[in-house]
Amino acid sequence: MDQFYINHWAVLVCAIANLALGALWYSPLLFYKAWKTENGLSDEELKNINPLKVYGLTFLFALIMSYNLAFFLGDDKTDMAWGATAGFLTGFGFAGLIFAVVALFERRSWRYILINGGYITVYFTLIGLILGAWRS
Repeated sequence: MDQFYINHWAVLVCAIANLALGALWYSPLLFYKAWKTENGLSDEELKNINPLKVYGLTFLFALIMSYNLAFFLGDDKTDMAWGATAGFLTGFGFAGLIFAVVALFERRSWRYILINGGYITVYFTLIGLILGAWRS
């Protein structure tokens, strides 16, 4: 590794992308109804969350995940293609599959696994792409 570089603005954008992608992924436009059914949740239960706690912790965790991937992609040879590839391999090969293992033991459905595992894979691919593309 000749140079090591982390673009802190890109990391911040990646953490924000977690919230944006999640808002789309789990919206009525995509998987909201199926996700809600698979979790046995009602609209009333979902209205009774503490948004500061949920979104605040989500952003904090997304920031940590984004920095973690940024450290792995910190080599000066990282580009958009390698960033997206590394993000996909991280999302699918590590995070998505361990999520699936846990869900299998929890006796969750394949639909549940695919909705959430798909989100994990797409999110890591997206942040890898952002980190790889935004090098300066």
